[in-house]
Order: sequence, then structure tokens, then C-alpha cells
Amino acid sequence: MNSKLKTILKITLPLLLGVVLVWYSLSKISVGELILHFKKANYFWVALGILFGFLSHLSRAYRWKFLLEPLGYFPKMPNRIMAVFAGYLVNFTIPRAGEVTRATVLTNYEGVPFEKGFGTIVSERVADLLVLLLIILTTLFLEFEFIYNFFIQKFDTVKVLSAGALLLVLGLGLIIYFKNGKSQFAVKVRTFVVGLIEGVLSILKMKKKWAFIGHTLFIWIMYLLMFYVTSLGIEELQPIPLAAILVGFISATFSIAATNGGIGSYPEAVVLAFMLFALPEDPSRAFGWIMWSTQTLMLTLLGGISLICLPIYNRTK
Repeated sequence: MNSKLKTILKITLPLLLGVVLVWYSLSKISVGELILHFKKANYFWVALGILFGFLSHLSRAYRWKFLLEPLGYFPKMPNRIMAVFAGYLVNFTIPRAGEVTRATVLTNYEGVPFEKGFGTIVSERVADLLVLLLIILTTLFLEFEFIYNFFIQKFDTVKVLSAGALLLVLGLGLIIYFKNGKSQFAVKVRTFVVGLIEGVLSILKMKKKWAFIGHTLFIWIMYLLMFYVTSLGIEELQPIPLAAILVGFISATFSIAATNGGIGSYPEAVVLAFMLFALPEDPSRAFGWIMWSTQTLMLTLLGGISLICLPIYNRTK
């Protein structure tokens, strides 16, 4: 497969999947009923969720300086903010292209070499991945009894234990394969893991590591609060268990990587998670759409404004 075809598939497949999931989601709830849920929502909580989302993005822009300053670059805060929002906007069109956009903005307007700017963004992603893993582990710890009982009720105990043992053996086998394998795929995975470890170590070695770690935790706390307070705006979901919030948040977070900005996949990921806790399906789907559409509207609006204002703010360059 040539590189041009790969690029086309990377762009079109997520878009196609998003369209299919939007169709599927709207086939499960009528547009009229979805609009009714939008009208009934308590927009105080929705607006508070938007505010928390906005604060997380500002913190991401501020955190960026802790990675750039050790390299000898001191880009202005407005440029960092606009680069972050422009990157989010581009991600809605081409998956993962937002990171390239962020680095390109700093190259064009702040003179930061592209490879260095992009490298700092990769380090950011490493930190974000670690916090997401921490949230997953915390959820497993807090809700171990529920998760255990869920699998026991759904599946035979012997089969669950056998599957667990099989996964453990497969996991160990994969570790050995990726550690010693010579194939191109094994080398790629090994290189990724090594880069991940190097990224973690570079974070621990930076001078202002605690400020960086503090902002990273703040960003994800804002993400969680954004998800939680928006759910309070849907009366039919109350009272919503903490476990449902955590599992729903994790599921929705992974869904964003499946399609462009989570279009179509986000509401369905929320529904799948909430139904584990016997929450009503239609309000859950409506919440997913309200959550996704309000945050997307904010990012689209601020991303568009950023793209317009960047050349104006930097007109002397």
C-alpha cells in the first residue's frame, strides 16, 4: 500500500465511521425526541461544563511553556492559546493533524523549530496518557466489586478465570515478542514504548516538573468535572452513580480517537457505559449528544477565531 493511499484511508475511514455512527445513533432516538431533551436540559450545568472545558484548554496552553522554556523558547501566551484551539479545530477535519497545526503555528509566529515544538507536544501526550491510565486504575480499584460481580453475572466463573489466565499468558508472550522481535511491527512498538519511557523521564528531569504535573492533573480534573456537571443537566439521569461517571468518561475519552473529534462515536460510547448501570438509554444518548455538541461548538468557535486572529495579532512579523 503506497503512502498516498494510506493518507487517504486515514482521513476517509474515521469520517466514514463517524457518519455511520451518527446514522446509527439517530436511528435509536428520533430527532424530535433528541431536540426535546436539548430543550429540557438545565443549561446552568451545561454552561458550567463548558467553562471547565475552557479552563482545561487554557491550562494546556500555559503548561506548554514548561516544555518549551528549557529548549530556549519563550512563545507568548496568546499564541500558545490560539495554537491549542486551532489544533482542536483541525482535528475535527483530519485526525491527529491538530498536533501538527499546533507545532506549525509556533514555527510560523514564534520561530520555534517544527521538530522541537512537535516533540514537546508528544511529551504532553505521554503525560496525558499516564493520567488517563491513573484514572482507569483508580476506577478499577474503587469499583472492583461492581466490575467483578458484573463479569460473574454475565459470564461463567470458570470461563472468566480461564479468559483471565489466557490474557495473562498472551500478555507475557506479547511482551517477550515485542522485546526481542525483529519484525517491522515489533520494532515500531518497541520504539514507541522506549519513546514513552524517555518522555516520562524527561518530565521528571525538568526544572519545573511539579508545576507541569500540577497543570496536568488540573487539566484532567477539569475534564472529569466537565463531564460530571453536564450530566447534572439531564434530570432523567439523576441520581447518577460516581462509577457511571468514571466509566462513562473513560469510554467517551477513547471514543474521541475513533472518529474525528468523537463525532457519532461519543454519544454511543456514553450509552454503552451508562447502560451498564441501568441508566435509561434515551436520556443517556441525549446527554452524550449535548456533551459532545456543546464542547464541539466551543472548540469550533474558538478555533475559528484563533485562525483569524493569529495573523492579526502577529501582523508585525
